[in-house]
Amino acid sequence: MTTPIFVDTGAWFARIVTYDRDHPSAGEWFDLNTHSHITTDYIIDELLTLLKIRGEYRRALEIGPSLLNGDVCDLEFATRDDIKESWRVYSTYQDKGWSFTDCVGRVVMERFGVTTAAAFDDHFHQFGTVKVVP
Repeated sequence: MTTPIFVDTGAWFARIVTYDRDHPSAGEWFDLNTHSHITTDYIIDELLTLLKIRGEYRRALEIGPSLLNGDVCDLEFATRDDIKESWRVYSTYQDKGWSFTDCVGRVVMERFGVTTAAAFDDHFHQFGTVKVVP
């Protein structure tokens, strides 16, 4: 079995919202990718909030149940230890633009040995240990 690929908020958003500038590359990547996907409860929270804020509440209602039920990907919930380690990362790297959600993603990726992330921002590149796709 292959190691899953972590999917960040921006990659989900670009896949779902057709007018997003990264939609074509996200769509192609999701269509051709054969790896399983993993994401966190924090990413789902951020995605559903972003969809609503950007006027895509209907899309949030459509995709939300599939994400929350684990139909679209493996949904991992941050543990108490993940949260503590995420805080350590967040408070240590003050020079980075990482959100707390990014730090939770990094910690969960490490817990599962995931080394590849689908993302469109620079944050996962900055981790230095993650291959970023598409």
